[in-house]
Amino acid sequence: MIKCGLQAELEFPIRVWYRGAVVGDYVADIFVERKVIVELKVARAYRTGDEAQILNELKASGVEVGLLINFGQLRAEAHRFVFSDLSGFHPAFIRGQK
Repeated sequence: MIKCGLQAELEFPIRVWYRGAVVGDYVADIFVERKVIVELKVARAYRTGDEAQILNELKASGVEVGLLINFGQLRAEAHRFVFSDLSGFHPAFIRGQK
């Protein structure tokens, strides 16, 4: 990603909100351009439980797009997720803050 000119930050803490209050921090495996959460997995088979995990991370963080990448097979497998119902999300998301 960095070779493509994208800003990619490893182990990036993202503030988590619930009902307008900060409830903690989530650490994204990779946060690209401060717009996309990348969750990395190494599993022999694709697990649908990982889908729920990344969708919850998107909802709680206010980030709309996430990638789930599994390197546990012969070929890497990637899935894109979009969570667009951000109504009620606190506008003071950590853009530009660590």
